[in-house]
Amino acid sequence: MKESEMKFLGYPRPDGSAGIRNYVLVLPGGFFAAKICDTVAGTRTIVTADNGSGRTSADRETIGRTLIGLGSNPNVASVIVHSQSPGAGYPELKPSHLAEEIARSGKWVEFIDNVQEGGTFRALEKGIQTARKMVLEASRIRRQPFDLSRLALGVKCGHSDTTSGIAGNPVIGNLFDRLVEAGGTAFFGETTEIIGAEHILARRGINQEVAEKILQVAADTEKMAKLTGEDIRTINPVPSNIAGGISTLEEKSLGAIHKAGSSPIQGVLSYGERPPGKGLYFVDNWMNSASIFAGYAAAGAQLVIFQLGGGGLSGEDLLYTSSAVVSPLMWTTANPRTLAMAPTSLDFYSGRVIEGKETIEEAGEKLLQTVLEIASGTLTRVETLRYINPTQLYLREPCF
Repeated sequence: MKESEMKFLGYPRPDGSAGIRNYVLVLPGGFFAAKICDTVAGTRTIVTADNGSGRTSADRETIGRTLIGLGSNPNVASVIVHSQSPGAGYPELKPSHLAEEIARSGKWVEFIDNVQEGGTFRALEKGIQTARKMVLEASRIRRQPFDLSRLALGVKCGHSDTTSGIAGNPVIGNLFDRLVEAGGTAFFGETTEIIGAEHILARRGINQEVAEKILQVAADTEKMAKLTGEDIRTINPVPSNIAGGISTLEEKSLGAIHKAGSSPIQGVLSYGERPPGKGLYFVDNWMNSASIFAGYAAAGAQLVIFQLGGGGLSGEDLLYTSSAVVSPLMWTTANPRTLAMAPTSLDFYSGRVIEGKETIEEAGEKLLQTVLEIASGTLTRVETLRYINPTQLYLREPCF
């Protein structure tokens, strides 16, 4: 693909970033936010039970970091932060603090205090009117051409099978190599799914510190599993992986790490943490799709990708939408049976590599073109559904 063709049409933001969508975000979630979003087109909110109540300070910090990151995501034009939340009294989740941190991105941010407004319903009226003004203002922003250096992607693989390691993940890896080479940013993770192959990833760290961190998070995850009395290598691969022909965790990990391509790994990030620069980053997160995508969006990913195998899937269409709140979800697969099962849900098929009709490089270039189309405004298949999947944040400590 020519350099002139490696551009997308995005929404310019005050901090120099570019959005591929143009939402007004209402934070945190709950009744107040939901009613604004039910009333005003073009709005989004997070749907989650993780509001901070009963959580440790470390987990509340994670929730706060995630909310701030979602508000700062380039796909968001402006933000309403409100005080109607069980976690509002905690310092890590103080609404005024969230609003101040998000405002650092230069966006229009409004804080609505239910007490000052004289109650929830009066505050709700103000929230609806404010959201309408924000949406109208956002609609005046016009898409402009941006190069790949302004794009950030996050990926996970799931229901992994033999096609995942052979073609699905390698094609994603080729996409990531192209993105990183062009100055963009890419996130991959699922710490449980590098165990047995972490030494291979560690060799790609840009320095010894990054290499040691990769090894450490894998060791910590395996140790945490053993503290429960379980050996992670006996409970993973999960039944769907076994049904797809994967026999050991090491085998699963060796296929999973292909989605990271071959670029140097710049660092290891915590869940929802913003990267210090461009390039490829490993994120210490969980394989669960209900949590992983929100963390990528909080880190700045404008688009998230689910590379689907097909092990254990029944003959049903895929109705799982994005849990990344503000970042659309793109589905890919290399499994012909999965494609036949869900043709109206999948955005890209890389199985032609297995069929001998394309090379990984050719499929990677086609995938990049599809990503650029989506980044320029084309909807992903599941974006056409109004339903939004609930988001489960990746919180690692007990709830009291």
